[in-house]
Amino acid sequence: MTVGIVGGGQLGRMLALAGYPLGLDFLFLDRSDDTPAARVAPSLVGEFTDRKLLRELARRSEVLTFDWENISLDSLRALGREARIAPPLAALAMSQDRLEEKRLFAKLGIPTTRHAAVDSPASLARALRSVGLPGVLKTRRLGYDGKGQAVVRSADDAARAFEAMQGAPLIYEEFVPFDFEVSILGARSRRGEVAVYPLNRNLHREGILRLTRAPWDAPSLQRRAAAHLRRVLAHYDYEGVLNIEFFVRGSRLIANETAPRVHNSGHWTIEGAATSQFENHLRAILGLPLGATTARGHAAMVNLIGSLPLRDAVLALPEAHWHDYGKAPRPGRKVGHVTLLAPTAAQRDKAAQLLLRAVDPASARTP
Repeated sequence: MTVGIVGGGQLGRMLALAGYPLGLDFLFLDRSDDTPAARVAPSLVGEFTDRKLLRELARRSEVLTFDWENISLDSLRALGREARIAPPLAALAMSQDRLEEKRLFAKLGIPTTRHAAVDSPASLARALRSVGLPGVLKTRRLGYDGKGQAVVRSADDAARAFEAMQGAPLIYEEFVPFDFEVSILGARSRRGEVAVYPLNRNLHREGILRLTRAPWDAPSLQRRAAAHLRRVLAHYDYEGVLNIEFFVRGSRLIANETAPRVHNSGHWTIEGAATSQFENHLRAILGLPLGATTARGHAAMVNLIGSLPLRDAVLALPEAHWHDYGKAPRPGRKVGHVTLLAPTAAQRDKAAQLLLRAVDPASARTP
């Protein structure tokens, strides 16, 4: 049985590595044959909009999925009944537009930031009045890892940001002075079975995830985040893994964004959970029973950004698990991650800070 994956990045690679023990095969489509996934499975090479290649991918696969959300909806929709695609394209469409994402949260009663659509200087002025300052002006589409957004603290800031992003549909959101960030992951299968992972606490710097700790022991937050997640899963009759990120302010959860795919903040599940997010995504889209999501002790995941540290030094740490994506070094690029496991949360946090101080000192200064 072959799973077709649109996108050959590290997420696709980890899906394939999780699927081989299940007896699955994989075929990727990417614009290059030099991708993390191409090292572990065959790839079709061409544009994501190439309908001939997409039809070939569908013909050779039991189901199609994707490892990132910025792909052509029109091209996938054009496959029609030639392909079964999971997660559903309606969820993918929502995730590609920040305004539609906010509307979904509001419809499902999930608290989120105050916001307004912006497409002209006049609508920007209205947004500043209704939402207030400070705020964040963002492109509605094609934003990830902090790209396509600017913090706005004055009308002049807003005008400069609007000019820089002119030509793209925008959204203006209130700036939330949050205490910290969390995310929750869950899977829903074709059978309607749902499995939710323990809550993650995340640390971002310059819009890029630097550190995830799980499970984060906050029972009230866990219950509410899981309830919000289940609403989204049910709304879309979802198949696969879904992630929602939240700001935490006091005791409040404020939904920031969602991703209809396996997610960076869930990498800890490979070694740190009974069943990884990658395996459960495959189980879900193939109609297999979902695996347990129980944490195995306490895990921390440290992203390796730009370049890799000395491997021997990392592997000398107790319960350190090294993941090299096979990508060339480049500033701001995710080239790997390390997962640390510990018997207690305190031991995990201490080990994570030591490693973060070594690979990303600026992030280590943030609690």
